[in-house]
Amino acid sequence: MNVALIGYGKMGRLLERMLQEKGHRVLAAADPFAAEEKTALGAQVRKSAGELAEFKPGTFDAAIEFTRPDAAAANITALAELKIPVVTGTTGWYDKLPEISEKVNAAGSALFWAPNFSLGMNLFYRLAAYAASLFDPFPEYDAGGFESHHNKKADSPSGTAKILAEAVLANMTRKNKAVYEMLDRSPLADEFHYASLRVGSVPGTHSIIFDSPADTVEITHTVRNREGLAAGAITAAEWLVSKPRSGIFTMDEMLADILA
Repeated sequence: MNVALIGYGKMGRLLERMLQEKGHRVLAAADPFAAEEKTALGAQVRKSAGELAEFKPGTFDAAIEFTRPDAAAANITALAELKIPVVTGTTGWYDKLPEISEKVNAAGSALFWAPNFSLGMNLFYRLAAYAASLFDPFPEYDAGGFESHHNKKADSPSGTAKILAEAVLANMTRKNKAVYEMLDRSPLADEFHYASLRVGSVPGTHSIIFDSPADTVEITHTVRNREGLAAGAITAAEWLVSKPRSGIFTMDEMLADILA
């Protein structure tokens, strides 16, 4: 694949190296804060995704976008207009997803979005949903969640936390509402409290907890480094362009296709 990287921070640099190791080429990167004119491996750097219009149509097979919540929507829109399929791991912009989906579909382009590209995490979603269904008939077990991330993460709760909370709510009749903010009161019986911590350089840890007066059952996913996220994003880009696709896609479609 010929790839454009949108965002050239720590994740962008990691993606560039891993793409090259897999035989792909990064031809350009776009980052308004990049001081370089070339990336570490020689790709051209632009200030915005829209500037990729300077390249010939068809130059890029895909773009991989890891930026900030306030930039993601504009980046995806610009890439859709250029008909460059995009994989985005940016979270915190999902309130604009219906509007962005309309633009991507109108342009006949493709968008693959996920709050977390780790294969382990996407299997963890399914574990959380199944565990919630198992504990639901036993009212002595309350349920809650906790996440921690590095102190540079811009959104709280994370998109991953929201997906996990939704998985629990969909499978526990006793829980009807997710609460993410700090509580200065006791949670209501039907509330699923999911707390967040931002500290240091923690890549990401998510736990779902089922607690009774007698014991605690906890399932946890811990990221050791960002390589799993980068590998998942690259796999998503490979899948997205493996045959002609247009529309909106998530890990559910990709995993269903791979497992089939």
